[in-house]
Amino acid sequence: MADTLTTRRMLLTAAAGAVVSAGMPGLLVPARANGLAATPTMRGGANNYLPGAPIVARIGGGGFWMTGTVRRAGDGVPLAGQRIQVWAHTTEGHERDPHSHGATLTDANGAFRLEMPQIVPAFGQAHGHLAYDGDEFETVFLRPVMASPTETSLSADFVLQPAV
Repeated sequence: MADTLTTRRMLLTAAAGAVVSAGMPGLLVPARANGLAATPTMRGGANNYLPGAPIVARIGGGGFWMTGTVRRAGDGVPLAGQRIQVWAHTTEGHERDPHSHGATLTDANGAFRLEMPQIVPAFGQAHGHLAYDGDEFETVFLRPVMASPTETSLSADFVLQPAV
């Protein structure tokens, strides 16, 4: 049995060395998710949406973090420079108030992070609203619900379908 394991290890090591020396670096890169489905718009996600919210460093006094990632449908490639709008019912205003809205851009890894006031329950649930509303991909509205109104962050991820 030990001879069989030794032989298998040597065979696998030799095969891996052959792949590297044959110039097949694509096999050494982690595979991307082929066929990754686009994120559907959530029911209630567009409630109190105000088109054109400005890009801001933060909304209000801060203290709560809205985070997430943005990737392309199909291959899952992270999307840099995408505009994500955020709004919510917070300790500083209602979700329909213009000062409760702001937008941010994704970084080189497709990640976004925007500080805002603490989200508080509206209609019995503590929840945020997020939108991708650019021209390059189909618009998506999200309405993630917090597990507890005492949480100080909420994350939501987008997988975007190119606009047709």
